[in-house]
Amino acid sequence: MPATAESTTPIETIEDLVARLGGIPLARIRFHPYPGTATEADVLARPDGVKHLCELVDGVLVEKPMGYYEARLAAVLIHLIETYLEQHDLGIVLGADATLRLFPGIVRLPDVAFIAWTHFPNRQLPREPVPDLAPDLAVEILSEGNTRAEMARKRREYFAAGVRLVWEVDPAARCVTVFTAPDTATRLTEDQHLDGGDVLPGFSLSVHDWFERAGRQAGNQA
Repeated sequence: MPATAESTTPIETIEDLVARLGGIPLARIRFHPYPGTATEADVLARPDGVKHLCELVDGVLVEKPMGYYEARLAAVLIHLIETYLEQHDLGIVLGADATLRLFPGIVRLPDVAFIAWTHFPNRQLPREPVPDLAPDLAVEILSEGNTRAEMARKRREYFAAGVRLVWEVDPAARCVTVFTAPDTATRLTEDQHLDGGDVLPGFSLSVHDWFERAGRQAGNQA
């Protein structure tokens, strides 16, 4: 990744570290291994048999917050995109535990990712656990522990790596913000439709219906 303010600012205190990571809560910064020494192997590790969903940011393991409803929203979207791909064989869709190396030292786990077949010669999927791969569409479903600065940094990384479209989903406000560049966005509310643009041509989803389906109770009608 090109040098940025985040990657060049010296870290001398915990406050400096938190600022570099986007002002995230301290509870999301893992100290084993010590910040600045973490590697991709640590992203994949299962200390004491427990797998923590973590991203790698400049040698720091950062826990990815994901609650029940956020996971449900992601699951519904994955289902809908997979159904679309059955009719439009454009690529693959991945969930939040798919580790993607955007740049050396930067491993991100978008909640949902679409990657076009053009990234896979002969449609052969990579076998390594952390492929050097940026999605065409990255979807981030906001949780309480996310901050604006953190998400702004993610967007800069995504687009610098070649991501073409980013959807930021706000479950609390029941809206979706569509980014075509780090700071170029359109906010969609419940009475509007989300579409796949040039990335998923013809894909359309009612924002209201998405939230309703994700939150419906057992026994409710579809």
